[in-house]
Amino acid sequence: MTTFTDNLKFPALPQWLTVKSSNVETFDRTYIILAFAMYMIGLVMVASSSMPVAERMFGNPFHFIIRHSIYIGLSLVVAGIVMQIPLAIWHKHSTNLLIFGIVLLVAVLIIGRTVNGSQRWIMLGPITIQAAEPAKLFFFCYLSAYLVRRRNEVMENVKGFIKPLVVFGLLATLLLFQPDLGTVIVMFVTTFGLLFLAGAKLWQFISIALMGLVSISALAYLSPYRWARVTGFLDPWKDPFGSGYQLTQSLMAYGRGEIFGEGLGNSIQKLEYLPEAHTDFVMAVLAEEFGFVGIAAILLLSMTLVVKALLLGRNAVNKEKYFEGFFAYAIGIWFSFQAAVNVGASAGIVPTKGLTMPLISYGGSSMIIMTIALVVLLRIDHEIRLQSIQATSNGGRKK
Repeated sequence: MTTFTDNLKFPALPQWLTVKSSNVETFDRTYIILAFAMYMIGLVMVASSSMPVAERMFGNPFHFIIRHSIYIGLSLVVAGIVMQIPLAIWHKHSTNLLIFGIVLLVAVLIIGRTVNGSQRWIMLGPITIQAAEPAKLFFFCYLSAYLVRRRNEVMENVKGFIKPLVVFGLLATLLLFQPDLGTVIVMFVTTFGLLFLAGAKLWQFISIALMGLVSISALAYLSPYRWARVTGFLDPWKDPFGSGYQLTQSLMAYGRGEIFGEGLGNSIQKLEYLPEAHTDFVMAVLAEEFGFVGIAAILLLSMTLVVKALLLGRNAVNKEKYFEGFFAYAIGIWFSFQAAVNVGASAGIVPTKGLTMPLISYGGSSMIIMTIALVVLLRIDHEIRLQSIQATSNGGRKK
């Protein structure tokens, strides 16, 4: 006997790009186009920005290019697997996924590798896992499921509003021990936005916003290196060879790029003047080589993806698929805020936070998790379309 869940499975991979049902597309191919565009732009920019440092560190200018290509390949393999997983499975196991995310955050504090004073990576042979990346996705999955179970409670009383914040507080504490304030801020903003879209009351938002601002300000002020980042961000030219060094070099890259840039490969700042040029500050190199036009193109791609995620969330909620809708909302908010912080940090708009540019910056964990998030959006769209097709078919048979 065939169930509706069975009907939600993707076709075999060789055929899935061309499959239609009743001449209706069963998923939105725009997500794939956006993903591959960002993959390719990221690969080109990682290649351009990483060669000097790769030559010095490993004696091979293609070291980071090869690894980034492998990350893209792994992301595609993982995408093929995750595509087969119905959203009902994500919903059912949301709590287990959250627990697994917490275990990763605890494990990284015990056996994690320390780089530049931060203990964020778990080494599994040749594989390096940044524990915060899957923890973000799993928390957003759990929060979406919680809002389905307790939506009325969230909307009507403080208790329902506070419960997910307690879980967030636990994750935030573990992240701050690494330390990783940037991920905490991304999770806070996404949680804040998702609770707002779920219908929590205005006074609750004012309270949590004030509490969050006070907490983040206190964390920055009480930590000397974080406070140095804040003061360096406010006036980087005051100490251009100290706390403001990275930002001043990034601003020089933006300044040299002007409107159309210096051309691919012609960046000066990537010649080891700008630290982390292929990771957190890859957008500065892109700005230098492709100018305002290049940055605008990347922001347009990211904005298109975010808008599609938010519209997909609204569509799912309107069809009473609340878990899928909230999950799509969370992914859209997450993508938009992380991209805004990454570009803003390199342009001197916000303090440096060490967050990657989704699907573009070098980094295996971020690439794979962002790809999974994108595939979740594709799967949500697919299930909604199949449900509509089935409803139409059933209506036609009844007639």
